[in-house]
Amino acid sequence: MEPKKIKYLLNKRFRSFYPVVIDIETAGFNYNTDALLEIAAITFKMDKLGWLKKERTLHYHIKPFTGSVLNETSIKFNKIDPFNPLRGAISEKNALINILKEVKKKIKLEKCKKGIIVAHNSIFDLNFFMSAIKRNKIKKNPFHTFVTFDTATLSGLAVGQTVLSKSCKKIGIYFDNKKAHSALYDALKTANLFCKIVNKWKKLGGWPIKKNK
Repeated sequence: MEPKKIKYLLNKRFRSFYPVVIDIETAGFNYNTDALLEIAAITFKMDKLGWLKKERTLHYHIKPFTGSVLNETSIKFNKIDPFNPLRGAISEKNALINILKEVKKKIKLEKCKKGIIVAHNSIFDLNFFMSAIKRNKIKKNPFHTFVTFDTATLSGLAVGQTVLSKSCKKIGIYFDNKKAHSALYDALKTANLFCKIVNKWKKLGGWPIKKNK
């Protein structure tokens, strides 16, 4: 007997885009000049019934790039000491190469065409991510350069909240405010939130779209 065809391949869910959560902590708001200090990326998979789930997590502490600006207010806010040797920080370029290598592998595996960044207030993470790729002269970027899935917008629609912590709590995800503003913690919560919203829409009958007879 032939195996049943998987109905909900991930490549059919988001117009052949492969979603990846990206969360970045920085030393300021200027993506061209301010240091990128921490980055986390989370990939996804879809089971045979079409439910979206987290798959792999990558997390790196980053050394400030040469000549970068370190805004004291931002560092005090996210509580990151850029020069603490215990951080185990690596270069921007190495972190980006590791993340892009994994994303390219998942895109190929899922038969998708391009990656798409999922983030909370995504324009911030998108700008820093793309600026770092350009700064490090990395070619063959698998991500869409301007389209994102913003969970702040999706949460506004789904639960009437736009703040990450409030959106998580509203949809039933535990959120510890003391752990917030860590790239790893925020990425995990953003990924959980994205899965909840996507799966809730499916549960309500919004996906797959039923054809009119």
